[in-house]
Amino acid sequence: MSAATQSGLPGAEAPPETVPAPTPPKPGHRHGVLESVQSMATLIVIALFIITFTFQPFRIPSESMIPTLLVGDFLLVNKEVSKDVSSGAFSKLIAPTYEIHRGDLIVFHYPVDPSMHLVKRVIGLPGDHIRLHNGKAWIDGQPLNEPYAIFRRAEPDRYRDEFPQLGSIDPNVDSRWWIQLRSLVNGGEITVPPDSFFVLGDNRNDSEDSRYWGFVPRGAIVGKPFMIYFSVRTPGETRADAQLPQLPAEPHTRLGSVIAFARWDRAMSVIH
Repeated sequence: MSAATQSGLPGAEAPPETVPAPTPPKPGHRHGVLESVQSMATLIVIALFIITFTFQPFRIPSESMIPTLLVGDFLLVNKEVSKDVSSGAFSKLIAPTYEIHRGDLIVFHYPVDPSMHLVKRVIGLPGDHIRLHNGKAWIDGQPLNEPYAIFRRAEPDRYRDEFPQLGSIDPNVDSRWWIQLRSLVNGGEITVPPDSFFVLGDNRNDSEDSRYWGFVPRGAIVGKPFMIYFSVRTPGETRADAQLPQLPAEPHTRLGSVIAFARWDRAMSVIH
C-alpha cells in the first residue's frame, strides 16, 4: 500500500518529522558579564592609581598637632601638592588646592631622618622674617593670628618660646641645625630661604618642629592632609588634654566596646 493510501488522503504525503531548534543564548548575556568584569577592573585600576599617585593614607603618632589632629587619626593626603603647579587639574576637582599657603598642614619627610614622615603647620613662607615671642609666631614684625595653636602649661624654655635666641641650647635641637642657625639670625629673626618653609606644631609647647631641626625644603613635601577618614582612640583616653568633649562612660557590652573603639565623630571629617 502506498504512503498516500496509508494517510487516508489520496495524493497527500506524510509531513516530515520536526526537530525542535536549539534555544539560542540570551542576546548580550555573555557580553554583558564581560563588560561588567571589565568595568570592575577599570574601577580597581583607577582606585589604585588615585591612592598611589594622588592620595596616600597616614596615621598620626604623636600629640604635636593637638587639638587639630589626635593620636590615632588616619589621614588622606593630597600628594598633588608636591607636583608642578601646571599639573593636577583632576585633583583640584575633588580635593583642596595643592599650592602651599600659610596655615596649611603638610606631610613631609623628616629632614633629620627622611625615612620618617611628619605633619606640621606652615607658618613661614619663602622670604618671611620669622621670630617667636612667648611661643607665638611673628611674621615680618607683625604677630600672626593663630586660632589653631594651644599652649599647655610647661616649664619655661627660652629657646622654645623666644626663638631664635642663641643664649642656650635645647638638648633636642639637631646639632647640624644649631650650627646653621648661628649664621642665620639677624636682628633677632631668621629669613625663610627660597623653596623652603618654616613649620610649627599646633601643640606649641610639646612639638619638635622647625625650631629644632630647621626648614622643610619643597622637595621633601609629600602632600597636604585634607580628610580624617578614621580615628582610633588611645587606651585610657579621656580627651581632656586634647581640649575636646569628655567621652561617655566606659561601655560594659561587647557592642559598646566596639563602638567606643573609634572616634566616630571624627571619621570622614575635613581638616582645616
